Amino acid sequence: MATLPKELRTYETSDGKRPFDEWLDGFNDKATLARIVARLNRVALGNLGDVKSVGSGVSELRLAFGKGYRVYFAREGDKIILLLCGGDKGSQDKDIREAKAYLQDYRRRDHGKKKQ
Repeated sequence: MATLPKELRTYETSDGKRPFDEWLDGFNDKATLARIVARLNRVALGNLGDVKSVGSGVSELRLAFGKGYRVYFAREGDKIILLLCGGDKGSQDKDIREAKAYLQDYRRRDHGKKKQ
């Protein structure tokens, strides 16, 4: 079965903040940032790689370098990946709680229907 390209979207809070973008913008190390962006490019091509469900519709994209970086996301239908937030192994429990809350907020506000 062929992999299908995905559209990457970023969750935005009701006051216009984008937790995932803020996390990504916090990297001063350009090499680490480049590796994360390269992984997201593969996700956009449909190759999610090392992914684990963390419950409530949220999954974590595990990056096996640095501090054990994680990207938290939700699948919205077959074509859309909603990027919720990011973190590392050290902040994993807090990040998962935040990602679940972000997804709940996203769906409650105006995105309650899964999109194809």
